[in-house]
Amino acid sequence: MTGRVLVDAGPLVALVSTREEHHQSCAQQARKLAPPLFTCWPVITEACWLLRYEPVGVQELLRGFDTGMFRALDLDERAPAWIADFLRRYENIGAQVADAALVYLAEREGIDTIFTLDRRDFSIYRLKSGLSLRLLPAR
Repeated sequence: MTGRVLVDAGPLVALVSTREEHHQSCAQQARKLAPPLFTCWPVITEACWLLRYEPVGVQELLRGFDTGMFRALDLDERAPAWIADFLRRYENIGAQVADAALVYLAEREGIDTIFTLDRRDFSIYRLKSGLSLRLLPAR
């Protein structure tokens, strides 16, 4: 698959942890995607917290940035206010900062696809244009 893809914490964890129930499906999906997969520090932090009992998994995840599998995009000075507005808009579903940061980057970078296990929330979120993100893995 060509085109840029954002990646959420769930697949990051699943890719490095064979104990994760979605390991196989995420590994299969990742093989279909052209690296790098794009993410940001709020997502990396969330993934590392989820892997806190698997230090080798944390190390493997972070090494993925050196190998070119993943690339962290910077959040600029407009991001905090945008994220605050997003959290307010989706407070009824308990939107998280990492999710908001990914949607912010999708809008800023013109990326329309996200690799996520959080279908519930990402199927609700909308871009400024009113469009939803394309979710991977596809059902």
